[in-house]
Amino acid sequence: MTMTDPIADMLTRIRNGIQVGRKSVDLPTSRVKSLIALTMKEEGYLADVEVVEEGGPRNILRLHLKYDRDGNASIQEITRVSKPGCRVYRDAANVPIVRRGLGTSILTTSKGIMSGRKARELGIGGEVICTLF
Repeated sequence: MTMTDPIADMLTRIRNGIQVGRKSVDLPTSRVKSLIALTMKEEGYLADVEVVEEGGPRNILRLHLKYDRDGNASIQEITRVSKPGCRVYRDAANVPIVRRGLGTSILTTSKGIMSGRKARELGIGGEVICTLF
């Protein structure tokens, strides 16, 4: 069975892993998913990102989830914005500000995948992939 939205699958695996208190989540790797995960790590939502090479045809992307001392996850909410059936694009002036700046958005731009904060600094817009809080 083919997957129509692998990014939504990635976000759902992260969401489910946090709900059950997992330390890490494994998913099939791709360049886009790796760049989204690295952006999440740069923004402080993931502890680590690694590519695990197994004997099969595809590598596995392992995302180490981040928790505080009390066991609360650093990701409280993760939402897919742009979907295959309805793409959402924003220019530099309208890049989403999540929870008055406490959260972040992840965009794919002409300069690559980056956080909304960085896109605003560079003055470029793009497709809004997801929002995190």
